[in-house]
Amino acid sequence: METLGFNPTTYQAEIIRQFQTSQFIAARWARQTGKSHIISALLLHYALTNPNINIGIVGPSWRQTKLIIKHINAFLQKLPKTAYKKPQKTAVALTNGSTIEAYPNNPETIRGPKLHIVYADEFNFIPNDEELYDAMLFTLGTTNGKFICTSTPWHTNSIFHKIFHDQTYADYAKTHVTWQQALEPAGPLKQQILNRIKHQLEGDPARWKREMEAEWAENENVWLPQALITDCIDHTLEYASFEETQGGDFYAGLDLGKHRDHSVLAIVKAENNALKLTHMHRFPLETPYASVIGYAKTINDRWQKIHKILVDCSGVGDYITEDRTNTGLTNTEPAKFTQETKQQMAQWLKQTMTEKRLKIPYDSNLIAELNTERYELTKDGKTRFNHPEGTHDDQFWALALAAYATRTEPAPQLWIVAKANTGRTRLQKIRQQLRIHRTQGDTR
Repeated sequence: METLGFNPTTYQAEIIRQFQTSQFIAARWARQTGKSHIISALLLHYALTNPNINIGIVGPSWRQTKLIIKHINAFLQKLPKTAYKKPQKTAVALTNGSTIEAYPNNPETIRGPKLHIVYADEFNFIPNDEELYDAMLFTLGTTNGKFICTSTPWHTNSIFHKIFHDQTYADYAKTHVTWQQALEPAGPLKQQILNRIKHQLEGDPARWKREMEAEWAENENVWLPQALITDCIDHTLEYASFEETQGGDFYAGLDLGKHRDHSVLAIVKAENNALKLTHMHRFPLETPYASVIGYAKTINDRWQKIHKILVDCSGVGDYITEDRTNTGLTNTEPAKFTQETKQQMAQWLKQTMTEKRLKIPYDSNLIAELNTERYELTKDGKTRFNHPEGTHDDQFWALALAAYATRTEPAPQLWIVAKANTGRTRLQKIRQQLRIHRTQGDTR
């Protein structure tokens, strides 16, 4: 580790020891405690000291997996250039014949190669974890290789949870690191900023428990359970940037805020009966509405085609509607947030997720916010939504607006009845004409 320029902490030294002595390793660490850093160093060291071996990396998204390669590429700069070939974004090739490669989260893809180590990053957030786990184990069958997984806790219906609680996985070497163990000087975390974060998350204790104490937790009365959110993660999806030009059929939701809440624009792509979250932009607090509308107008002109932009007009009403019209955003529709409309939109969002039609990228901030929204039933049987003090639900409602914009309104019942009556009238006339022809001897 001296060559790579850092001294391991006590808990990092423990996982180094496990790596040297164990075949199956699981690390449940709090956020920002240095797990990606130490794992990247271990994988590189193993590849350098063992010629002609292959290491595979998987994660909940292609982008997340490539981040580990980025860490390793940073370490390469501290080595002699004769030790490695030209760095790439998805693979590291060493001159001793060893490789470290990022693989898509796809069981069929991972089954092909013969691997000596498989590393699963943020394993608790991988939706198809059981199928992928089986595939990963079989790649190690002919090499007697190692399997390593790390994650902060998320949902309990997962292989990662079983590793820490089920006797079937008793042969795993396991580490559990909380924020207390990673405070300076023992680790990288700083007490001052942690105090502020904990204060802000007082209304959402489950999130603090998951991310900083590395324990499984879910608040009661959440509208979107963790397992449901995980099932919607698509490892192939990445957000399209503002500068890109996109083609297809798009629908957008714009949740407006300014002082306490953020304005958020969410855009979904309708494709093969699926809704894919393609763009999510959260504006800084105090961003003028004119700037928000300008952003939406630019991306609307650039992408072909955004069929509808459903805009929250609660509290700003006529001004925003008029401003949108003046800028040429003719495909926008206002939506006032009331208890009734919120219930309709939230139910529609949940329905698209339950039906596995909504696909989202792996975005830890979005995932946490989707799990933040709470609900309660009122005396009249309706659903009231809220979020804990100190948290935000702007991305939740922007996504709900975008999903609701795709909803096809059913034909009015009166129109259906009228069509049915018209059909009956025509049928009656045809039957009457046939009776007349038969009476007159016409056999047509």
